[in-house]
Amino acid sequence: MSWILGIAPLLGLIAMGMSLAHLVPIAVSVAVNDGVTQAFAVSLAANFGAGLAVWFATRRYRREIGIREGILLVVAVWTGGSLFATVPLLLTIKGLSFTEAFFEAVSGLTATGATVLTGLDSLPPSVNVWRGELQWLGGMGVIVLAVAVLPLLGVGGRQLFRAEIPGPMKSDQLTPRITETAKGLWSIYVMLTVACCLSYRGAGMSWIDALVHSFTTMGLGGFSSHDTSFGYFDSPLVEAVAITFMLLAGINFATHFVALRHLTARAYVSDIEVRYFVMTAGLSILGISAYLWLNGEYPDYITSLRFAAFNVISVGTTTGYSTADYNAWPAFAPLWMLFLGTFLSCSGSTGGGIKMIRAVVLFKQVYREFKRLAHPQAISPLKIAEQPVSNQIIFAVLAFFFTWTATMVTMTLLLTVSGLDAMTAFSAVVASLNNIGPGLEGVGPAANYAHLTNFQTWMLAFAMLMGRLELFTFLVIFTSAFWRK
Repeated sequence: MSWILGIAPLLGLIAMGMSLAHLVPIAVSVAVNDGVTQAFAVSLAANFGAGLAVWFATRRYRREIGIREGILLVVAVWTGGSLFATVPLLLTIKGLSFTEAFFEAVSGLTATGATVLTGLDSLPPSVNVWRGELQWLGGMGVIVLAVAVLPLLGVGGRQLFRAEIPGPMKSDQLTPRITETAKGLWSIYVMLTVACCLSYRGAGMSWIDALVHSFTTMGLGGFSSHDTSFGYFDSPLVEAVAITFMLLAGINFATHFVALRHLTARAYVSDIEVRYFVMTAGLSILGISAYLWLNGEYPDYITSLRFAAFNVISVGTTTGYSTADYNAWPAFAPLWMLFLGTFLSCSGSTGGGIKMIRAVVLFKQVYREFKRLAHPQAISPLKIAEQPVSNQIIFAVLAFFFTWTATMVTMTLLLTVSGLDAMTAFSAVVASLNNIGPGLEGVGPAANYAHLTNFQTWMLAFAMLMGRLELFTFLVIFTSAFWRK
């Protein structure tokens, strides 16, 4: 098991690096004097000390990271990071159990946005900043996962990555090295976050609200500093800013990088995933706004369009903000939005779900089978942007989709057996596994996850982790083949 010890030094270094994230809420706490500065300082010291101890004790075992080491490291970082992130929550929020704190931390770091907390408006500002920062860090981690880790699995990584970006990425890699690629994508992420924060401030938010919501918008996480989410602001301008940056965060960051590098919008036009993303989002907004207006939910089409546009983009990109209790809308609208959240976001974005490119591959494969039935002797390769997709990638996508479906069904049944009604159980699993956040019925936008039992809470916490780590990364460690020499 020396290969397990081999990742421990790196895990220690990552823990020390992540502990420095406490400096942001500490600075906010000092600036507004909200009384929890010491709690964050203690948490920083504990996190840094634990990381230092692990690194110091195992530094001599450090070795080259291979496939198994990389997978185990990713799972350990997300799980261990969630455990460390519970410390400030336990120290600053009275009456919070460890189960609730872990759920909140996992929801933050996986950029899900499901919450067990109420009274967000009265929390110390630095605590809301910490919750938002967790989602921002989780979003950044997903970008690294897309370009540096998933290639180890052959699913969603470099092999699929090249198929997912059939435009300029086919002939022009971002940078020669993975590390440089990650840095380039991070720079785009940071620049968009700064632009988002300034835009929110210009639209009327306070600096604290702008900081929190820029973190959670770019991470597509959905945590808010208010119980009523974006309904608190009741501002079309604020909502327009949110829609803009949620859409930007839902697009592959590699496409942003190429567009900025060459100073051209052709990168977006030539990316078939972006075209499907924009088309599906636009048609969904128009359809649901018309549906709400015709059903008398709002007095005029413009009002329906405003509420539909924000909530459809929010749920579809797996952000999870709300400006209305869409759970009370006619059933088709919230169900379509929840379905949209399972696939709308692009690969290489900070969104969850199976990703648009996999949905495109699945759709084209179904059509390909129809053609085979009609013309058994015909040769009809599956193509994306006129480029053939190998059977290896198709099989990997089909295996992923089967695993995703089986996981949703299994977890829904387990939650139903544990006492949840069917719709609440189903929507909670869909919202957690796809990192959407709020679901429907008992976990809808006007409610939260606080009423769940410990068993249900832990189930959904692991669903969030599995969803964020693209299922295979998480589940493979439970197979005997993974541990066999």
